[in-house]
Amino acid sequence: MASIDTGGGEVKKGKPKQETLRVDFTPMVDMNMLLITFFMLVTTLSKPQVMEIAMPSDQKVEDEEAPKVKESKAVTLLLGEDDKVYYYFGKLNESAYSDYTVLKETTYSSNTSNEGLRSILLERNADAVTKIRDLKLERAEKGNRMTEEEFRERSKEIKGDVDALTVIIKPMETSNYKNLVDALDEMQICSVGKYAIVDVTEGDLFLVENYRTQGAFGDANLAPSNQ
Repeated sequence: MASIDTGGGEVKKGKPKQETLRVDFTPMVDMNMLLITFFMLVTTLSKPQVMEIAMPSDQKVEDEEAPKVKESKAVTLLLGEDDKVYYYFGKLNESAYSDYTVLKETTYSSNTSNEGLRSILLERNADAVTKIRDLKLERAEKGNRMTEEEFRERSKEIKGDVDALTVIIKPMETSNYKNLVDALDEMQICSVGKYAIVDVTEGDLFLVENYRTQGAFGDANLAPSNQ
């Protein structure tokens, strides 16, 4: 009689299957791209902005060689103490030094609804401001058809026109560095392309003191000959 093997013996285990380890680097790539984009943007924003400033030359300039400026389009800013700005229009004659009302006072207020510096500059430079605004709209419409170089050249031409405003900035000893920076910022905001930083004269100091005393200083003192 044949015997039947019931399989009660020891069962042989198979060899375990080896699987290849797979690392997904997709999240790392996404993070690296975000970091690269971030640093590119930060680098672009951190580039220094260059501002051209006209400073007085040490060389003597003859009257016929000096640039011609319309008196109605010229304003002189005297940067004073406590964030005050004194200003006058055009070129003053000798009689102006006996009239304290020729000098006006304002602040660095950016509110165009009051008599702040920005409001004064925008009003005096209205023609150039309008032309620059129209030029920006034209650039937006043309897109790539107007190059940055063309835009800068046309802007420079508008701001340098004979009818455009000319501003003389004179920081007094009582003013601070921030006052000068604020004044220069207003030149850019108000589309003023012709401006210069000039030293304060004795005549300027006389005007300010006469204004503070409402004419009493001018009555008691002679205006300086070197104005």
